Parts: sequence; structure tokens; C-alpha cells
Amino acid sequence: MRIHHYLTLFPVEALIASHLEPCRFGSYMATGSKKGSYEIIMFIEIDGGFGDFFDWEYGREKCVPHQNGEPKNSLYLSVYRTLEHVPLTALRSLFLTTRDGRSLELPGKAAAERAEKRGFWVYQEICPIRPLAVSVLDPPDFARYMCDRVNKTWVPKIVFADLKVANLSPEDPSGEGTDAYDRNLEHLKDCIASVTELKAKPNKIVDRSSVDRFSYQLIGGGVYVGDGKELVAYAMKAPDELRRNHYEWGRSAMIL
Repeated sequence: MRIHHYLTLFPVEALIASHLEPCRFGSYMATGSKKGSYEIIMFIEIDGGFGDFFDWEYGREKCVPHQNGEPKNSLYLSVYRTLEHVPLTALRSLFLTTRDGRSLELPGKAAAERAEKRGFWVYQEICPIRPLAVSVLDPPDFARYMCDRVNKTWVPKIVFADLKVANLSPEDPSGEGTDAYDRNLEHLKDCIASVTELKAKPNKIVDRSSVDRFSYQLIGGGVYVGDGKELVAYAMKAPDELRRNHYEWGRSAMIL
């Protein structure tokens, strides 16, 4: 059986070997082999075998079928500092799995150097740190800033999503509908003002713990993985495309 390698980003950061194809793996991780607690999971399939940080030989020895011929569902190869040791060139598709085990595949590509012009962005940092932040920096610049060793809070690599934001005022429609971030809007406005008007710094933390309430409904343009030099973008599919081609996932994710 072929061994797949998956970099899980949420709810835990890990490298997992498995005989399961991506969608089956997502279903297994979200719902388990027995009925129990359900949770969303975000993961990227990767090309394994690079470098010497991970014990690939251990994976080949231990990721074997069970005696009854059933595939090995999961074998953990790492649960610490995993993302930083995976090169961006090894990344393949990102999968967003819902609580009932349905997965949406998002192919990755090099991000455009200049994103659309905005007054501010709202980012949910997903891995390895998880604050919600507002920023005047577009995704490429935000990744460069967060991975810059000059900053005391730098990280080697970062995964984050840009979020849709609820309308902040009738004169400033920033977002649409109810599928948008709308918690503690007065505090959010203060944070936005601190980066757009006071300009004391380019980023401001809004919430340090909101990732536990993160949902796929909130994703705007997509999810990004950056190392400060390169940025891989996983563009979120538009509602119309979800309705046409991924209806069951869209319903499960409460987008449709």
C-alpha cells in the first residue's frame, strides 16, 4: 500500500503517515473509526522523504497494514516544530475537512506578489501560532513580516487565512452577509484604527484565542503558507463554485 504523508495544521500541528487517500484520511481524523467527538481538521498532503529532521525510515517500517489486511490509518512522525521543517516545495493540496468528515481540496500555487488594494486585512493565524490580527500588510508582506528574525515575535514559517469581516458601518461595507467575522466589533474597530490611523505598527492582535471558534465560513480569499521568502496561496472557492461542484461540502461547512 502507498504511504501518504500529511502535515496537519489544525487542531494540532503534526506530520502523519497513512495508507488512506486524502479524503478518507480527513474523514478518519475528523470522525474517528468509532462514533465520538467530531472536529474540523485542516491538513496538507506533502511529498515525503526530504531532509533528516523526520525519521522517514521509521515511517516505512511502522506504517504497514494490519494483520487482517486493513490499512494503517495514522502513524505520527512528529508533533513538535513540524511546519518549520517542511519546505514549501514539498507542499501539495490543502484539505479542509468538516466535522462530519467531508473534505474540500484546494490546490496551491505561488501567491501573487501584490494582492488587491485594501485599507486593512484581518488574519487568522493558524499554525504554529494562533492569534487573530488586523494588519495593513497584504498576505505576501504579512508573511515576510512574521518570518523576519528582526522581529522578536518571528516564526520560521506561518499558515494564516484572510477573513471576511462584517460591515463595520453603513459608510464602510467591509464584508458581506452573515458569513463573516462579527465578534466584538467595537474592539475590532479600535484595532483597525491603531494600524490605519495611528500607524504605530503594521499589525495589531485582536484576539489570542479565537482560533478555537474558527470556521470555514469566515475564510475570505484563502489560506496562505509562507516562510518570509516564498508564499503558497490556497484560494478559497467561491460560493457559486461550491454550489455547483461541492454542494455537500458547502452544506456541511454551513456556507450554503
